Amino acid sequence: MPAEAAKLVRRYYTYAGIYTLAASIIWGINTLFLLNAGLSISEVFIANAAFSLGTVLFEIPTGVVADTIGRRASFLLSLVVLALSTLAYVGLAQAGAGVVAFSVTSIFIGLGFTFYSGAMEAWLVDGIQALGYEGDMDGIFANAQIIGGVAMLIGTVGGGLLGQIDLALPFIIRSALLVVLFGLAFFGMHDIGFQPRSVTWKTLPSEANAVASAGIRHGWGSRPLRLIMIAGAIQTGIFMWAWYAWQPYFLELLERDAVWVAGVVAALLSVAMIVGNSLVKLFTRYCGRRTTMLLWTAAGFSIASIGVGLATSFPIALAFLLVSAVAMGVQMPVRQAFINEVAPSEERATVVSFDSMISGVGGIAGQAGLGFYAERQGYGAAYVVGGVVVAFAAPFVIAARRLQPPADFFEGTHESAADGCVPHGLPSIAHVKTGSLDS
Repeated sequence: MPAEAAKLVRRYYTYAGIYTLAASIIWGINTLFLLNAGLSISEVFIANAAFSLGTVLFEIPTGVVADTIGRRASFLLSLVVLALSTLAYVGLAQAGAGVVAFSVTSIFIGLGFTFYSGAMEAWLVDGIQALGYEGDMDGIFANAQIIGGVAMLIGTVGGGLLGQIDLALPFIIRSALLVVLFGLAFFGMHDIGFQPRSVTWKTLPSEANAVASAGIRHGWGSRPLRLIMIAGAIQTGIFMWAWYAWQPYFLELLERDAVWVAGVVAALLSVAMIVGNSLVKLFTRYCGRRTTMLLWTAAGFSIASIGVGLATSFPIALAFLLVSAVAMGVQMPVRQAFINEVAPSEERATVVSFDSMISGVGGIAGQAGLGFYAERQGYGAAYVVGGVVVAFAAPFVIAARRLQPPADFFEGTHESAADGCVPHGLPSIAHVKTGSLDS
């Protein structure tokens, strides 16, 4: 990799790592915080579903911001909105506000994340390609996930310890970290390989409509990508619910009200995802196609989720939950690479944001639906149902696989590796590219 491109990648790792640290510091105690604020189990997941609603509402508009005004501007806006809405959560808890107020604030937290979601990936890919990098992105995204996993490990453990003192402290520390990151990015982040467009308030609507239309055309209009997005929405909806549901469920299995346990479990989940991220490079040496890995990880996540629900003790449930985290750790960077290979540079942020929007639809359905079901039938039963639902993602991945889009094949894939996992990457073998991207 060229030196300047490597420098930009390191900067991306730094920004993404601090951002994940700030975000994750509340992940281990968020559900407990909301329950402590007076919300019921179903109301907690209504508030969480409102976050997903925020991503659905704002992913395309914020993607347009990144594809017109610039990726840097979008990232800075993310930090400001997320810091303010996080502090608002603390104020609502102090005021004893109800589910409506928390839900509205969750929508704004979703807005903050949407300014980040497509912008940072687009900033990275555009920048390193402009600086001469021509390789696959899977390894870079996997490394970013590993760094994010370490940041998550620190954040969740720290958040659990801080939450043992006061459940509001992690939220305050998150906002402080975001302020620090704002300063770093304001002076150190610049758009490379992308030329921001000069827009005025008068021309912004037409520019936004043009970019959004192109982003949707290259995203939803690409049949393989559309199928991968639908599969991702099914899995993300269940994963988001499962990520927050284990907090009260595991304390219920332990029969103890120990907040620090939530931090430890969240830390173990971070380690499990790091393990999954680390396996990506190994698997890419043997699996010729990304859909192969997507199918195996979907199956692993489905079976493990059912195992969490059927477990009769804390250690068994924890073991299955960690397996599900390993599966998702493998899947996430592979999906990222697939999407970024399909998306054209000019609309990359919008396409990535559109994928997040579709995932947000799954998040709304998964969290609200399983939240109500858990309140009536219990967390265990809801995990079993969630695991069964995840299995329905497989047919969409299989359909995308049959189309043989170029993004499905790793660089240097041997034809014999096209349908399974066997060694590939021989120097004399060209990159397999067959099929059509368009529907």
